[in-house]
Amino acid sequence: MPSISARIPDDDEEALEEVAALLDEDKSSVIRKALREGLSDLRIRVAVERYQTGEISTNEAARVAGVSVAEWLEIARERNLTSQLSPDDLAADADRAREL
Repeated sequence: MPSISARIPDDDEEALEEVAALLDEDKSSVIRKALREGLSDLRIRVAVERYQTGEISTNEAARVAGVSVAEWLEIARERNLTSQLSPDDLAADADRAREL
């Protein structure tokens, strides 16, 4: 596993120590979990922003977010995002579903 180092403010170190104590884990484990969850949240945020502007499609948004299309549609529903699916996209999806 690669190693990285980073400088963090004193307040963040105190918060890290508190969370590590709450989880009864070492600081390195907490940092890995926080990084993983934070990266996931950031990917979703970028996908939401780009999807809302029409810059990316549903499939692209799912890829950017790092989730399946079904998971992306659930995220979009939870956030009340307007669909970027065109009637042609819906027809193509329906055709593919019938082939299954």
